[in-house]
Amino acid sequence: MAMFAIKWSFLCLACILLLRLAGAVTAPLSNCYTFDKSGHIYDFTEIAEQTFAYDGKKEADLPDLEIRFCNDVQRRSDEGYINFGHFAPFNYFVPGNGNADFVQEYYFGDLQHCEFYTNKLGRTAQVNIICGNCSNGATCKDEIGCICSVSYNSPSCRVIVELAISCGQPGPRIFQGFTVGFHPRAWEVVYNGITQWGYEEPRYGFSFGTEETKVSLYFTAIGALSKHVRKPTYTIIPENGLEVKLSGSASTGDPPTTLSPTSLDVIWRCEKAQDTPYAVNITVPIEGYPPVHFFLGKLCEYKQAIRSNNTKGWATFGLLCCILIVLSTAFCCAGFIYKTRVEHQHGLYALPGMTILAACIEVASGATNDGYSPANNINQSTWERSSVSDHVSQRVPDNKYGTVG
Repeated sequence: MAMFAIKWSFLCLACILLLRLAGAVTAPLSNCYTFDKSGHIYDFTEIAEQTFAYDGKKEADLPDLEIRFCNDVQRRSDEGYINFGHFAPFNYFVPGNGNADFVQEYYFGDLQHCEFYTNKLGRTAQVNIICGNCSNGATCKDEIGCICSVSYNSPSCRVIVELAISCGQPGPRIFQGFTVGFHPRAWEVVYNGITQWGYEEPRYGFSFGTEETKVSLYFTAIGALSKHVRKPTYTIIPENGLEVKLSGSASTGDPPTTLSPTSLDVIWRCEKAQDTPYAVNITVPIEGYPPVHFFLGKLCEYKQAIRSNNTKGWATFGLLCCILIVLSTAFCCAGFIYKTRVEHQHGLYALPGMTILAACIEVASGATNDGYSPANNINQSTWERSSVSDHVSQRVPDNKYGTVG
């Protein structure tokens, strides 16, 4: 029962967040998407791997052919299927030129009789995609689309196909080249301006633990467009129970580049424990583009105490010590100059405080004269004469009283 309540509350929280995230650009459910020349996204996930067949005309020596959209291109024959290449979404689904709205490239087909062409890439195919009807004005019988024409170059092992499909309405404009990750060269959170799966909505498995009090994110962008990135903001759901602070170069709106990423430190502390994660919705405004949204989940299994900032105390102590050293040095220099130029003292006695230090050392050593002159001030000859006379005076009485008269 308790587990059901947790799941239900988490589901409700996700619904609220999705409503708040309306209009944000999230990652399509497949790799079958591309951008037009103005940067708007087109998502073809619904027709990914859709098969389009073409019946060739024998008199024109055109082969039968079929396209598995965003998958591969194959020629049909009595001997079976001959592969003309596999789809590579990140490199070969681009805006087209001329009549084509988009172009898909297929490489690494069967190598038979094509080993010495285009660096052994094998058979290749190029699919020119037209949104709507064929370039010759023909209308497709199928609502999804159809193959308009096929041209085959046997010596080059390459086939060129014209495909007409219904492209639908374009999506929002994407700030391409913008990434967010947990490393300066990573893009787990945002890739090419699109929020990745796991961070487009709050997910329990992607939430951070209670003991993780700091998470660092790194922003990169194409240098020519980096000036469009603005200062990020955040909201917390629920609003009470989690303390969040943003710091780092990205928090002040510094423009990120691929060579100099900016960092965003998310510092958070659990003020109230709860069963479901807190959701931190971070929004990065982009000038001229829709803002980039992503979520960070935070688990709060217990309340975290406020930690004293010992570092700040040591910094204050160090600053005071530096000030004291500087003042002491200035005082000593000023006193030394005064004694040498005004009091005409030299050597150690010109240093401030040396007179007091000498007196303290003398008292500590116990050296006192008690009113007597030091022994080295007594004239040596006088001491010798007095000693001799004293010795004689002591012997005369002895001779006198010892004489028999």
